[in-house]
Amino acid sequence: MAKRDVPPRWDRKMQQRLVRGEAAALGELYDRFASLVHGLAHRVLGDERAADSITREVFVHVWEHADSYDPGQGPLRTWVATLTQRLAVQRLRATETAALAREGSGTTEELERRVRRASVAARADYIVQSMPVPLRSALEGAYFQRRDYRQTATDLGITEDEARRRLRLGLQLLSTAHDSEAPGAPPGYGGAA
Repeated sequence: MAKRDVPPRWDRKMQQRLVRGEAAALGELYDRFASLVHGLAHRVLGDERAADSITREVFVHVWEHADSYDPGQGPLRTWVATLTQRLAVQRLRATETAALAREGSGTTEELERRVRRASVAARADYIVQSMPVPLRSALEGAYFQRRDYRQTATDLGITEDEARRRLRLGLQLLSTAHDSEAPGAPPGYGGAA
């Protein structure tokens, strides 16, 4: 099993290519992560045009600052997701602050509650998208299809004990959406400078 502090080979090679200025590398990165970036931004902002704008900003930042990715801190996917959440939360704060000022209503606490709620929701989406397929399948069956662990076991062709284990682990991972050193940061990455 690979050491945790050794990033995947693809991540290291992609960073090297981006630092060298290979436009094809940016295209590959975009193809791989654009739906993740757009989805997270949309989850935070709730606006298609704003999510499109954040998506562009993220990839411009990655292109211009590829050397700021530290493979020792985690996967490239997590760095991109963290950057997305940071930029989306900044945009949400700016937009909501301007709206509060225009309306003359609301409080800073209310704004922070909205930002936290959007950030936790985006973080939960990221966690679910990043889960191994067996965990995600068990959770989706339980949540979307309202299946209990016995029905989930039957649907997935696994034992009831395995279904309970997968559901428990999936829920434990999801519970971390509320835990964060940096509000809204995806798990496992210290920063997205």
